[in-house]
Amino acid sequence: MKWKAILAATVLAGVAFGSVIAADGTHDSRIAVMKKVGGAAGALGAIAKGTKPYDAEVVKAALQTIAENAKAFPEHFGPNSDKTDAEVNPKIWDNFDDFKAKAAKLSDNAEVALAQLPADPAGVGATLKTLGSDCGACHQAYRVKKD
Repeated sequence: MKWKAILAATVLAGVAFGSVIAADGTHDSRIAVMKKVGGAAGALGAIAKGTKPYDAEVVKAALQTIAENAKAFPEHFGPNSDKTDAEVNPKIWDNFDDFKAKAAKLSDNAEVALAQLPADPAGVGATLKTLGSDCGACHQAYRVKKD
């Protein structure tokens, strides 16, 4: 049981450390945030698929990671950020309010799921479907498509 607490503390420490790193709007800072969200979604996906056992602490940590990073993500696209990054769609700055709203929706839905913690893999799967839809809406509108 101690290892679960250590795992959760490590994930939360990583989120806290990531929040301390300035939202400087660089390519690397943006990628770091997306990797945190992707890793958290992967942890939820493994539980939903049954490849990892249900663990409430892992679910809580993953949802908290998604909520906090989604909320902070628009800060990585501020006025002083690197707008020449070829992997960033300039539409973000043209539609910044929409971009922020999409990030806020993901964060809000993760916070709702955190407050009403899914109790089993099926619940995690349903939550992941909602969060995935939020991610997909933003990616559809703003992700640069690679050939």
